[in-house]
Amino acid sequence: MSEHGVEVPRALASGPSAFIPAKEMLKEGPNQDVLIESFLSLGRVDHVTMVMALHPAYLSCFLRTQHALLELDGPLPRHWRHYIALMAAARHHCSYLVQQHSTGFLEAGGEESWLSGLEHAPTKLHSLQTLNKLLAHRPWLITQQHIQELVCPGADPRWSLAELIHAVVLMAHAHSLSSFVWGCGLNPEPDHIGGYTFQPPSPSHLPRSPHSPSNRSSVEVLMKRMVELQQQQEEECTQEEMVTRFERERSESIPTAVVRGAPPDLVLCLVEEPEFRYEDFAPRGEQAPPTMRAQDYSWEDHGFSLVNRLLPDMGQLLDEKFQVVSNLTYHRMAMHEGVDTHTLRKALWNYIHCLYGIRYDDYDYGSVNVLLERSLKVYVKTMACHPEQTTARVYHAFWRHFRHSEKVHANLIVMEARLQAALLYTLRAITHYMR
Repeated sequence: MSEHGVEVPRALASGPSAFIPAKEMLKEGPNQDVLIESFLSLGRVDHVTMVMALHPAYLSCFLRTQHALLELDGPLPRHWRHYIALMAAARHHCSYLVQQHSTGFLEAGGEESWLSGLEHAPTKLHSLQTLNKLLAHRPWLITQQHIQELVCPGADPRWSLAELIHAVVLMAHAHSLSSFVWGCGLNPEPDHIGGYTFQPPSPSHLPRSPHSPSNRSSVEVLMKRMVELQQQQEEECTQEEMVTRFERERSESIPTAVVRGAPPDLVLCLVEEPEFRYEDFAPRGEQAPPTMRAQDYSWEDHGFSLVNRLLPDMGQLLDEKFQVVSNLTYHRMAMHEGVDTHTLRKALWNYIHCLYGIRYDDYDYGSVNVLLERSLKVYVKTMACHPEQTTARVYHAFWRHFRHSEKVHANLIVMEARLQAALLYTLRAITHYMR
């Protein structure tokens, strides 16, 4: 017997997230019932589920929506659904989701050769590439022309509207989930490439104590601002001033994080035009595309019914998810209990929609600047628009005084606001095509 023994590969990092210490997650959750629900539906409890389990009410409806998209009866075959999701995840270099859906694709009977490049997949799937690219990076450019090219009688191959809406929701779901995966620093699953390795784990980041005096005072400043804003709601502001504040917010120069190295081959072979990325909706000094006014096309009044008509029950599932994340609150902030966080949550949601060129006439965008510190804006914009550039440094720089579960809560708001924004532009284009 050798004196030295055999070197055994070990997990690259302990726990599901590189940003959130495993012991913190165990302390703040997770909810056993929802983990059992996940295990029964997926056959495993993956890292996405373990992090989302910090918010069981949200996780429950997320799992129902994802299960319906991938598994329940619908217009698309199951192996196509996984392939469309991995095409979408590849746009954000999200090898975590690409590997997960590659496994699902093969288990559903998909041909292995499709995974070595888009050219091996059927032409009909390949024809989604333009829509996938725009939906991921610049959804405001989607027009009825893009829809027409896929669904009109002369299209070859032709998509039905029901098939297309299924594909669109799958792509938008995978794009926004990529934001969550990168934004929470999820580690590869043990059976993914990179999940087990001989490399020692990198030193863990040690954030400052959430109860240190400087952190306490910054929480109190934020709480004071929230109260003041709630009291100012009665004050009238002209429509011109409201528009000016929106434009100021939209064109603010917020740098995003560093650019990462080249994505892994398993991702790159599934991406066409990898250089096509998010660009600011309205770069400073340039003519912007027309703003989408929420009053003209909204989820509640238009999108919900269209999705439900073309893909029965999916509108209901998405609506429930949007409602849960919008109303999710524990009435606390950092070390304070009994706090009304509504204004902060709304500012986050509306800031994302602002980055995507969507404006609410009745919302004062001055609130965004008051409530969202610059480090939070950098994180949110990176995660929503360039998720593959999110780093531990950007994650740890904002809300140093908050619990990790509160940061995950912010992540959920960003993910769902981004999903809704992308869907609204596509659904509006479908509506115009159907007229």
